[in-house]
Amino acid sequence: MSIVELRQYTLRPGARDTLMELFEREFVTGQRSVGITVGGRFRDLDDPNRFVWLRMFPDMASRRRSLDAFYTGPVWRKHRDAANATMTDSDDVLLLRGPGFTPPPGTREVLATICHRPEESAFAAYAARHLNPAHALHRTEHAENDYPRLPVRTGEDVRVWFGPAEPPPWPAASLRLEPVTAVLPSGGRA
Repeated sequence: MSIVELRQYTLRPGARDTLMELFEREFVTGQRSVGITVGGRFRDLDDPNRFVWLRMFPDMASRRRSLDAFYTGPVWRKHRDAANATMTDSDDVLLLRGPGFTPPPGTREVLATICHRPEESAFAAYAARHLNPAHALHRTEHAENDYPRLPVRTGEDVRVWFGPAEPPPWPAASLRLEPVTAVLPSGGRA
């Protein structure tokens, strides 16, 4: 299991494509170069001003080192002003533990569910009936955020999964997401 950040950015009206192009061109490889695994990147189908993405780390210590290397490194320094100009909020971040998630090639829509978990045995019974490994189940990581330059949501205990399932009987939010397909410099798609 990895440490996973589920990041939901609220963007200025009309800025999502600008950020996504910059992200795919510069930030995916820039993060990978410092040991960050970049997972799924998505357009929120119900909010044209929202960009959702995941990134993964082997553990909390690796997370701290990799984030420090990226945010003090040349790629972020060169492009941070352009990226920040597209955003009104980048602090909606859940710190999770799980397998990470990247949709299979050709996927047109992904449903992500964020469930505020009830008592553990009740959730375990629900998961056994309605979720399977393809749902990439994640749970809140309660370790202290040791990279405070990037806030994460605290005081919540959630379970997050990807793909359709019977709606849980507890408070939950669903995100309808369209995977971002990277356009390669040659004009092909990743």
